[in-house]
Amino acid sequence: MGANSLSNKESIKESKKEKMMKRIVIIGATSGIAKECARIWVKEGAVDLTLVVRDIAKAQPLAADLQVRSPLSRVEVLTTGFTNPAAIDDLVQTVYHSRTIDQVLIAHGTLPDQADCENDLGLCDETLQINGVSPCLFAESFARVMQNQAKGNIAIIGSVAGDRGRKSNYVYGAAKGLVSRYAEGMQHRFANSRLQITLIKPGPTATPMTEKMRAKGMKMAPVDMVAKEIVDGIAKGKAMIYAPKKWQIIMLIIRHLPSFVFNKLNI
Repeated sequence: MGANSLSNKESIKESKKEKMMKRIVIIGATSGIAKECARIWVKEGAVDLTLVVRDIAKAQPLAADLQVRSPLSRVEVLTTGFTNPAAIDDLVQTVYHSRTIDQVLIAHGTLPDQADCENDLGLCDETLQINGVSPCLFAESFARVMQNQAKGNIAIIGSVAGDRGRKSNYVYGAAKGLVSRYAEGMQHRFANSRLQITLIKPGPTATPMTEKMRAKGMKMAPVDMVAKEIVDGIAKGKAMIYAPKKWQIIMLIIRHLPSFVFNKLNI
């Protein structure tokens, strides 16, 4: 048997192996929660993992870490314009390439100071775009290519901040409120299909994004615990995941407080 024949057989074997692996795409893969979710997924078994980021250099250490944790996994890093609709569509088409996508996690975002947003309309606009409009565009574009698959899940990270507008973070909260309504609409749209949409609402979580809040003494949930609740919830087919779970009760109360009580709270 010739060397070329052996090489072809090996290539076919590798191709089949990749097709058998769970295919996961993470948008905003260098965010604290996304990193931990990725680590859990590679720990569970070999996966075909695509990390989508704004800065490839920043993502390389994560990609290397995941590859060491799971040598049989396939890890690639891609970049795109996160607020450019055409670039988002191009990215999704590149990732899909007629191959089934099992899981998408849309996890990117920023957390600027509320007062800074009030005093800088450019920052206010950027915050609304990157935290609200951008995740919705990614979800819509992935849904377009995944809707006819035999299965698939698109998980979108919103926030408990989107449950009710509060003076301390209403710009960020408004963006996350958009994500919530959009995800709920997509859940309704795909209710009778094989495509699942999961809305994730983390409470305050110990990540680099919340470092300033932690410095002021605010208590945060450990990021690994939040990520585990997210991964477990997705695996169980939950439509909505509050992480930690206690925030579902807390936000239920906050949402239903009458205005004359709510407006007296310094939150």
